[in-house]
Amino acid sequence: MSSESGRRLVKGDELMIYDEYQRGQAFFDAKDFPEAARILGQVVDRHPDNRAAVELLARAYFHSAQLTRAERTLKKLIDLEPANAWAYEALARTLERRNLPDEAAGYRKLAVAMGAEQEPGAEVSIFAADLG
Repeated sequence: MSSESGRRLVKGDELMIYDEYQRGQAFFDAKDFPEAARILGQVVDRHPDNRAAVELLARAYFHSAQLTRAERTLKKLIDLEPANAWAYEALARTLERRNLPDEAAGYRKLAVAMGAEQEPGAEVSIFAADLG
């Protein structure tokens, strides 16, 4: 972590935290998922109830194959937003990638019941294929 980045987060200035979120989004968009996760992890540490930051952090973890962290973060997102069908679908996909199909099945059923789309190659897994 650069000292500049650390100073911005320690200040507690909401605008600076937003800037850090935007930086994390930029790294995510550039497909530098590990760096996006590092930055977004700091944002979520400061604002653990920010659903947008938690969701983007979970996606960064998923796309960088940090699946245990993705699972934990997606469960946190579900706690924050229990009606988020996408989060249940993303958690099911994460558990499948961790070779936990039985656990994934329960979350997938919830996602389907909530109206999550079941398209092959849905947004959560697009970048996963690019990791190799």
